[in-house]
Amino acid sequence: MWEIVANVTIIDGVLLRSSTPIPRARSTLLALQRRRIPFILLTNGGGKHESDRVHELSHLLSLPIPSSAFIQSHTPFASLTTSTNPSDPTSTPLSEKTILVIGGEGERCRKVAEAYGFRSVVIPADIITAQPDIWPFSSPENYTAHARPLPLPIYHPATASSPPSAKEHLTIHSIFVFNDPRDWALDTQILLDVLLSDSGTLGTTTTSPSQKNQTHHQQQQPPLYFSNPDLLWSSRHHSPRLGQGAFIASFLGVWAAAAAAAVGPKKTHRPLEYTTMGKPSRSTFAFAEQRLVEHRRELLLFPSSSSQQQQQPPPPTKPAEEEEEEEKPPIRKVYMIGDNPSSDIQGGNAYVSPHGTEWETILVRSGVYDEARMGEPEHTPSVVVEDVWEAVEWALRREEGWGGGGGG
Repeated sequence: MWEIVANVTIIDGVLLRSSTPIPRARSTLLALQRRRIPFILLTNGGGKHESDRVHELSHLLSLPIPSSAFIQSHTPFASLTTSTNPSDPTSTPLSEKTILVIGGEGERCRKVAEAYGFRSVVIPADIITAQPDIWPFSSPENYTAHARPLPLPIYHPATASSPPSAKEHLTIHSIFVFNDPRDWALDTQILLDVLLSDSGTLGTTTTSPSQKNQTHHQQQQPPLYFSNPDLLWSSRHHSPRLGQGAFIASFLGVWAAAAAAAVGPKKTHRPLEYTTMGKPSRSTFAFAEQRLVEHRRELLLFPSSSSQQQQQPPPPTKPAEEEEEEEKPPIRKVYMIGDNPSSDIQGGNAYVSPHGTEWETILVRSGVYDEARMGEPEHTPSVVVEDVWEAVEWALRREEGWGGGGGG
């Protein structure tokens, strides 16, 4: 096994264009598996559970892919189920609180969030079905197929029998944009309502969100997480299409205008606080590197190929003494292969490994990057090649003088 080099490969635009495999993608992964080189497949896409996407990808490529080698943009959200209020470690974990999930088809993303461990998940379809006048330009009948009853009613000053309360009225404790929103208008309105509410209680309004009261309002705003900053993505269309990053840009403009109107002309509104996962965020690359380390450990433990590991049970936990004795040197180098200079290459170039692992980036022309239209890439890779086969061939030649032929 080639123990000290690993590979991170992007899916959309590198292995697939929409649902169509890019030529030689399968041959490339087979070459990595046969050489037992640890690799991770990383995508800023999502909207389905990882097990479903792995099954689809394995079918499309006619090649078993281990679930442990697959990361979507929202995969790190699963680690937030246990998060608590930093100022109160004994507080209820987020998995027990109500969250708002936006994006994706129907209620698929709700089901993904529930599979991650979130127990009270609300989507915009639930809200407009319960209170149709929240967005008067859409018919609630368009959403009833995916709607569920709300865990608590929405506060309305005309009908409420008591003051707004998190115990009696729908209160959102965190907002997660899991995937590209399908109904930008409805999602923008509900997202704005929640962020301008009093501590996430929908139907209320906070005092003016001015810079003067920034500390107070930072505590009130429910945390907001986006999963994918990509402005564009590679689909079946001959030109890249708008992605979740376009929704983020759009919402930031709406927020700036709405918050400015709320505070008036003589005050400065506070900036929107949010966290973005996915490439090129450092957290996503750190998560991917940890998965690479784990994948490499599996390859060292099992004599079988990585494709067979999919059927293997998890390795038993060994005593700490044995782990120390068998500790392997860290991965020396990771080759990051991507098609988007502003996410894949930027993120790979900027990432500094806590293990001292060197990251190199390879840009392919099979996806978003179009040299004739875009010119020199904004973020410079180590090399620009035609496709993923040439990318891996270039990396392996640098490491051990490998000539892989033409692929298939």
